[in-house]
Amino acid sequence: MNHLLEILRNNRDLPDDDFKIIIEEEQYEEELFSIADSVRRQHYGVDVYIRGLIEFTNYCKNNCLYCGIRRDNQHVKRYRLDKNEILACCKQGYELGFRTFVLQGGEDNYFTDEMISEIITEIKSLYSDCAVTLSIGERTKETYKAWFDAGADRYLLRHETANEEHYKKIHPECLRLKNRKKCLWDLKEIGYQVGSGFMVGSPFQTIDCLIEDIRFLQELQPDMIGIGPFLSHKQTPFHSFPNGDFHKCLRLIAILRLIFPYSLIPATTALGTINTQGREMGLKAGANIVMPNLSPVKFRKQYELYDNKICTNEEAAECKSCLEKRVQSAGYRIVTDVGHVRR
Repeated sequence: MNHLLEILRNNRDLPDDDFKIIIEEEQYEEELFSIADSVRRQHYGVDVYIRGLIEFTNYCKNNCLYCGIRRDNQHVKRYRLDKNEILACCKQGYELGFRTFVLQGGEDNYFTDEMISEIITEIKSLYSDCAVTLSIGERTKETYKAWFDAGADRYLLRHETANEEHYKKIHPECLRLKNRKKCLWDLKEIGYQVGSGFMVGSPFQTIDCLIEDIRFLQELQPDMIGIGPFLSHKQTPFHSFPNGDFHKCLRLIAILRLIFPYSLIPATTALGTINTQGREMGLKAGANIVMPNLSPVKFRKQYELYDNKICTNEEAAECKSCLEKRVQSAGYRIVTDVGHVRR
């Protein structure tokens, strides 16, 4: 075993300069992925958890420079699902074997705290053996607590970049990294299973930015870590920037598996978009989550955070069946399980 990889596996850490070598250089890939896979198998075997993604609103009050549903994009056909439509997605998902529902959307002030609480309560009353994950941005600690009390189990809030200057370059002036981090700490204190993460290859990102991302995650110790390549969107200020490096993203997934052996790490749709075998390769690099889409097909194309997003025309059953075959072909199996973190 390469001595750097041996140290990383044993200590779950490396000095910055050694992290940079493993992140940047391809020569360690094969062994890195093999070690990461062995670690995920120690903790999770060959099980891959499925999360039913419900993209319930593409309205957003924010204007993040990289995002296709940013407020100022006038080319987006906006939509919202009402409570009954969301519950219909859950019903279909439950019948297909999903035991986690992920409610994801832009920061849409149409949905009041009370409306979200009511939706959570209804889902949990109908499907008490399921987890509810929220991914709807920055809110107050009081709001997070209200949703937790209503029954929400997990919250996904990617920090996107832990470097202050980089954060300013890819977000509008009204958004602050300090507040994003505060939200994550609030969520942990309340008792959520917390997910964070970052983009790989976003405009102006440096290797030092990526090291800061790792250091912040080491401090936060999240239950879930979602990373994916930056993918450009034609109606954003970053439309001309190149997409992120696919292989660098895989290396970072493997590194994160070795630092956080217990973590829940998705093989994201973005990986599958940038490479037709991306999700399978993500699993082989240490990921253990896939997130098929339960949203109504007629709205899928409108929730376009980046160009050429895959799986926008498949019904939920088709999407799950396709992913099951893909996961099996990679040497793993999808399981019907709520899929809590194993610390």
